[in-house]
Amino acid sequence: MKLDTAKFFNKINASLKAKRPFVAYNYPNSNEIKGFFQIDDTLHYRINFEDSGFIFAPFDDKKQAILIPSISSEIYETKLSEISFPKILGNQKLIDESLKDKEIHLQLVQKGIKFLNESDCKKVVLSRKMSFNYDNIKPLDIFKKLLKLYENAMVYIWFHPNIGLWLGATPETLLKVDKDEFSTVALAGTQEYQGSLDVTWLQKERAEQQFVTDFILEKFKDTSSVTVVSKPRTIRAGSIVHLCTTISGKLSDQLRLTNLLKELHPTPAVCGVPKSISKEFILANEGYDRSFYTGFLGELNIDDCSNLYVNLRCVQVEDDKINLYVGGGITLESIDIKEWEETVAKSNVMMAVLGKAIA
Repeated sequence: MKLDTAKFFNKINASLKAKRPFVAYNYPNSNEIKGFFQIDDTLHYRINFEDSGFIFAPFDDKKQAILIPSISSEIYETKLSEISFPKILGNQKLIDESLKDKEIHLQLVQKGIKFLNESDCKKVVLSRKMSFNYDNIKPLDIFKKLLKLYENAMVYIWFHPNIGLWLGATPETLLKVDKDEFSTVALAGTQEYQGSLDVTWLQKERAEQQFVTDFILEKFKDTSSVTVVSKPRTIRAGSIVHLCTTISGKLSDQLRLTNLLKELHPTPAVCGVPKSISKEFILANEGYDRSFYTGFLGELNIDDCSNLYVNLRCVQVEDDKINLYVGGGITLESIDIKEWEETVAKSNVMMAVLGKAIA
């Protein structure tokens, strides 16, 4: 059902006040905002990937994904072009991070490089959580600012009373399935956007991106399902750019949606290569629970289509603070201080949105 924007955002407000599960989201370069508003507060877990609804999955694939089921939801749409956007004041630095935070991440990166030297792992993705106290934060203003600033990202606001409130603007497709055709991307390498997509990529960044591409192709080599592999190209995500390769093909008896998700998640872009070894290192050494950061989210089996994104560039709202998550891929060519600076650059993606919301 289509609603005008005022009624659509009133539905969001009402769901937050009533503590009812919902998600509202906008896919890249789309003028349509869609919302699933669950009619009760039941916590639904995904039973299988034949379910229909909006899925929200954690980084750790051994933990359960949450589904807002189509059958238990009211579904509404509105137009992005009709939104009245709040004022955006430009990129701002939220807070000076302590030397302790910096030193902890540098030590983690050094430990990661040592791990790569001593194992068969080619890449491991290491992240950190930045937490800020806040006063009178307005989730809908954050959502609207994300919609305004990141038109080439999947932008969302997601809430469940048993889980919490998450918002984000992610540029990374995990998987798109349209009937029997699928596509995914290998995304890695990061630089700050300098006004042009004509970017010179270093060998470390190209190697990191190739690891991701090779991993995906290796998973599909026995299925004969991959039909197109694009050349790496530079894409923009707010204030930063990445290297991206698109891989597409057809589903088959050997390769179904369930198999695809099992093979792809968590991707080398957020975990490492090989996946099992790098994931074990992450869980043992990062020092915090990623939860839904670097998980995935999106429409599952809606009109024979699934449209899923990796949960990057996201924030989690808790009782008295906001958590912001950032990370980067570590290879043998990594330099600890450069990896720290990359996480700082990635955190700037959210600065303009959160700048005046943090006390």
